[in-house]
Amino acid sequence: MGVIFDTCVWVGLASNQVGARDVIEAAGDLPVYTSAISIGELSFGVHSCVDATVRSMRAAYLRQVESRPILEVSKHTAAAFGLLAAAVKQSGRSPRPRYNDLWIAAQAIEHGYILLTLNAGDFVDLPGLQISRLSPKSQA
Repeated sequence: MGVIFDTCVWVGLASNQVGARDVIEAAGDLPVYTSAISIGELSFGVHSCVDATVRSMRAAYLRQVESRPILEVSKHTAAAFGLLAAAVKQSGRSPRPRYNDLWIAAQAIEHGYILLTLNAGDFVDLPGLQISRLSPKSQA
């Protein structure tokens, strides 16, 4: 068993919207993984940033995230993705705006891992997915 972090958890940690202690408590003693999909999303954030200082900070953070075990996409991931995208479509919703979320969810299902996310609503009614919801820091 392990925990795969949704991209929003990595972004939340980087932006201090999520407390590191809360993430550690949510993961418990389970090993933590990141998705190759999250690496792509974070890389997009680096390369699309106009401000050189912010881009440099994002790149440094991306290197930290990349030091974690990364789950690659496999044919089993693709099969799980197809099932999830079809389930979303059959429920009357479009899977297109959620493709990255569905790929990450597919990896969690493939490996039997829990998906830790701030956006549990993005993963409602996905068959076979175990979700753990993390709350952002309270705004004082």
